[in-house]
Amino acid sequence: MLKEVAKALWPFVVVSVAPALAVAQIANFQHVIVVIQENRSPDNLFQGLCVPPFGTSSSCSAKPSGPQYNILTSNWLDKNSPTGFTQPLPIHLGIAYDLSHSHKAFVSMYDRGKMDGAGGVVCLGACPTTPQYKYVGNKQHTLDPYLELATQYGWANYMFQTNQGSSFPAHQFLFGGTSAPSTPDDAAGIFASENSTPVGATAGCIALATTSVELIDPTGEHQRIFPCFEHQTLADLLDNAGIAWKYYTPGVGLDWTAPNAIEHICQPSAPTGGKCTGPDFVNNVDLKPADVLTDIGNCKLAAVSWVIPSGTNSDHAAKLVNIGGPAWVASIVNAVGNNPVCPNGEVYWNNTAILVTWDDWGGWYDHEPPTVLPQPQGDYQYGFRVPFVFVSAYTPAAYVDNQRHDFGSVLRFIEHNFGITEGALAFADARAATDLTSFYNPNLLPRPFLTISAPKGAQYFINDTTPLTDPDDD
Repeated sequence: MLKEVAKALWPFVVVSVAPALAVAQIANFQHVIVVIQENRSPDNLFQGLCVPPFGTSSSCSAKPSGPQYNILTSNWLDKNSPTGFTQPLPIHLGIAYDLSHSHKAFVSMYDRGKMDGAGGVVCLGACPTTPQYKYVGNKQHTLDPYLELATQYGWANYMFQTNQGSSFPAHQFLFGGTSAPSTPDDAAGIFASENSTPVGATAGCIALATTSVELIDPTGEHQRIFPCFEHQTLADLLDNAGIAWKYYTPGVGLDWTAPNAIEHICQPSAPTGGKCTGPDFVNNVDLKPADVLTDIGNCKLAAVSWVIPSGTNSDHAAKLVNIGGPAWVASIVNAVGNNPVCPNGEVYWNNTAILVTWDDWGGWYDHEPPTVLPQPQGDYQYGFRVPFVFVSAYTPAAYVDNQRHDFGSVLRFIEHNFGITEGALAFADARAATDLTSFYNPNLLPRPFLTISAPKGAQYFINDTTPLTDPDDD
């Protein structure tokens, strides 16, 4: 569906408000799916919101008013350019180079709030001139599913990754509200700031003794420690409330498999180099991402699901074949939207929220400076913007939200939705200012689902025999 169709839905939603306000259609969502893609910024991945058929130049503004998308289409700041600006050029979703998205890369691009230092970010592979100043073009309509989701449902102009680094800490924040090794460390502003090294090594509590992650504290980056931490996570709050959860991931020992780094969840069989044996890990961590589609089809969807893609579907750069992400995400939304009535009478579309975000900015240019927290957390929070789409039957079409959100807002939404005290972890969920409730109105009648157009559907991903790979290769 094109943006014209999304706009056509708007009168339907407005007309439905009056009779629907008499009573809430749902008390809360029975299911929340958090889909986590890889390494993109809004300026890099969603320029298609600013051109036909999904939008026009007036649809976008670097200083949005109301429903405009906060996408900068020209004059990207570049302190290394003679003019101080660089004009962005299009690239394909699958490319042959990758950009650093380490904490050092964040510091370079942020440039003390000037947002003009992307030219200093390290590039690896077949790098073109000014590689960071590129956006994903859509001549082949590869991005149509993402653009359709953004224009049919809710788009966040200001979703910031909660950390100033790469995937390991980002996934820890999305699962447990912090990348700190312990609760006292979080309070002191001590966080894991980078991925595990050596690159490609098994991560988490089952890593080899030679594996480590770098920490940052208010004095700067310093020591390295073994990547096995101990603190409460959102999964613990869900367990305590009797709420089922599942974590779909392409591998057990990955930086992206957040539960493997929490000792009481993993319960490693050996101090190093063992296996995760804890019942929470064994029962709730599924090592085939496409099983989320099977579970939806079999009406076995958990109350809360985290979904991590395999490499070919992750949107990560430096993989020429990595163009399956838009169809992958669409397949999850379509599986929920088109699922028939379950044996217990559930209609998933009427009681499920799907949150789509990207774990970090990937080193790509983005023009919007983050709000940095006061000390001690402020040396690592917050990072750059990432795209975010909220999908539900109670989200108006073409809704644009202008509040400032972060990964803590995602946790806070889940807490709110399931009756858990918001901020109960006392980590990023407590520091977040929003809980995403602005993205939906439970008093509305549920909107009828319109299938998201995509070249591949659920059966393709369920039956795909391509070997599962890391979402990232940093």
